[in-house]
Amino acid sequence: MHHRDLTPLLRATVGFDRMMNMLDTAGRIESSTPSYPPYNIEKTDEDAYRITMAVAGFSEDELEITVKENSLHVGGNMGKAEDETVTYLHRGIATRSFQRSFDLADHIKITGANLENGLLTIELAREIPEAKKPRNIPITKGTSRSPELIDS
Repeated sequence: MHHRDLTPLLRATVGFDRMMNMLDTAGRIESSTPSYPPYNIEKTDEDAYRITMAVAGFSEDELEITVKENSLHVGGNMGKAEDETVTYLHRGIATRSFQRSFDLADHIKITGANLENGLLTIELAREIPEAKKPRNIPITKGTSRSPELIDS
C-alpha cells in the first residue's frame, strides 16, 4: 500500500487539520477491516443522512448506539447462549457480537434510530449554529483602520 504525503494540501488550507488527518488515516486502512454487519450510508436531503445496518436476529435490548465527540459507535451483543442441541448443516446467519464506528463531521447530530425487519436505521442531520453560518461583511469607505482603534 502506498502512503501519500498530504503536506502540500495543508499549506493551502486553514482549519482543515482534522479532515486531512481523516484522509491520511483512511489511506492507511487495511483490507482486513471488518465487514460485519453490512451497512448503507445515504444522503436523504441536503443536510440529512441515514445509516442503515443489517442486524438480523438482534433485538433493541441487544443493540447500543453511542455518540462521543465526533464519533458514532454502534454495537451489538447477542445475549442468547449457543444451543448445543442443534446440529447445523449450513450456518450462514451470523450471531456474533459487533462494534462499528463512524466518524461524524462537525455539527452532525443523531435525530433518531429505528429497528424494523432486521434493519437498524439511524437518522442524522447537519445542524449548523447561527454563529457558524455564512454572513456578509460590510465594506466601508474611508480609513483602513476601524474607528475604535483610532487614537484620540
